[in-house]
Amino acid sequence: MAEKRTTVPVPSTSTLQRGKACLRCRKRKMKCDGAKPACQQCVRAKKGDGCEYDDGKGKTRTQLMREHIAKLELRIKELESTEVSSPPVTLSDPHAMSSYLSESSSSSGHGSPGNFSVSASASPIPFPLDGETPSWEDQWASMADFAAASQVPDPFSADDPPVELAQMLLEIFLPHRHQCGLEIHVGRLRESLNYPPSERRHPVLMNAIYLWACYLSRPTSLSEHESLYLARALSAMNDAVADPSKVIDLIQASCLLSVYFLSNGRLLEGSYHSSAASSLAIQWGLHQIGSSEITSGAIMNEWDSTFRLDPPKDSIEQGERILAFWQIYDLDRCWSVALQRPGMLPDNKHPRTTITTPWPQSMAEYEAGDLDIGSGSPTINAFFIHQAQATPLVGGFNPAALRVKVSALLEGANKLSQSWTPRLPTACNFQDNFRLFESTITRFITTLLPLHQLSPNMADDKYTWYMIHSLAYAAMIRLHQPFIQDDQVSRDKSLQAARSVTLVTKLLTEADFEYLDPLIGHCWVSAARIFVFELAQMPMASSWASAELRGELATLLYALSKLSTKFPLLGQHNILPHPTRSAL
Repeated sequence: MAEKRTTVPVPSTSTLQRGKACLRCRKRKMKCDGAKPACQQCVRAKKGDGCEYDDGKGKTRTQLMREHIAKLELRIKELESTEVSSPPVTLSDPHAMSSYLSESSSSSGHGSPGNFSVSASASPIPFPLDGETPSWEDQWASMADFAAASQVPDPFSADDPPVELAQMLLEIFLPHRHQCGLEIHVGRLRESLNYPPSERRHPVLMNAIYLWACYLSRPTSLSEHESLYLARALSAMNDAVADPSKVIDLIQASCLLSVYFLSNGRLLEGSYHSSAASSLAIQWGLHQIGSSEITSGAIMNEWDSTFRLDPPKDSIEQGERILAFWQIYDLDRCWSVALQRPGMLPDNKHPRTTITTPWPQSMAEYEAGDLDIGSGSPTINAFFIHQAQATPLVGGFNPAALRVKVSALLEGANKLSQSWTPRLPTACNFQDNFRLFESTITRFITTLLPLHQLSPNMADDKYTWYMIHSLAYAAMIRLHQPFIQDDQVSRDKSLQAARSVTLVTKLLTEADFEYLDPLIGHCWVSAARIFVFELAQMPMASSWASAELRGELATLLYALSKLSTKFPLLGQHNILPHPTRSAL
């Protein structure tokens, strides 16, 4: 458990000398009191652990961390080479907890992008401040000697990576876990690496995490091991399927694999793993967490008891189950629209398939025991009913829940727009349903926190908010898509939504592209096609309006090109001049 450092305010009696302020205050041009170990500005911002000074007498933690990362990459290359032999060293316990993680076992604080300095060469890794901690060179040399003693040529060839390598890969992945859709208790995940094999998280999940760590490390040498961890994750699935106690691990791993394949343009494999996760969720009742054990008076039979999870040990374990289900829901609903295929996760009036799992909450709430057990009533259907009637709905207003709701809106808008055809009878109630759904999306957007009001202490949720806003406006575009050719109102509303999507991209920094959900790219494509369509309708003569549209389009194309370097799927899109084509 990390020890919290306390600071005693030291009143400043004179102006601080030039160059004596901490690095964070210098960067933000803030007044610094020079207090150590952390100044008051950093303490107030809850960045005390990241407060550091450069007095010219030594290197900062960031500089030291980058040097160690460079040494680590060099050591990896040496270990991969059969011609390089490691010097003889004393063997160490490969399962002992490394002291460099002794300050990062808590689930809170770590894992958010704001808590790491991203180097150009590798993803960030916590660095030990204790001077007695062995260097990365010594630790890796010790690992290499352990591998040699076990007749393993290098750390990557064993079924389970050495604990130091596993910790390193995990720390690379954790800041990006929201990007992949995984919501998990970080502290318990870290601690599980030191448990006996039977008590750890299943290899199918861990290898999926290691796969993502290698993928996110492109183009460094770690990325060369993607195929290794992909093969391990896939081979571990059969064992996980046979172990009922590892169902959640299997579902989470299936979702990670699905997003990995989809992001790389391997659509069939991505769809397969998404469908598998949906099927497992229904089979094991994750869609009805909190509901009574006997549904609609039906008597539980032997078949029911076969696919029933053991009661959760505490609110954290229950929270992870709830979050795992909504991870599947977001994956199924959003990607089914992007790929123009039916969703695989049912939600209808049948008592066995209706979704009654309560809205997701933050992990901090689950840690505190503040668990919403749900009412047993249909969750998504109740949202649509209350949203359409503009009546208050209790619960479900945190970013995680809003992310689920906007996924439902996107899928609902897509389903409704695809149901329209010019041959519909005049008595059809399509127009009424259309107006009702449009007002539902509009009302949802008005309840969202404006992006310019995001505060620094909301860094963990920043990218979720970007995604929520983008998906909401993409839902509006999707709803009006069949009518923009002939209806000026739909055309205007689609253009307004496209400009709102573009506004999100204008708020991004270069570093933000490392943490964006690949699905946001589909929202950008949807908006870009609206601009292309509008430009095609304008006269050939140049005007300020066309120049403005070209500027908006250029902004989106730049953002797409940046994101496509990380997610190859986005590079496969053609920004066609006709947004009525069935693509997001």
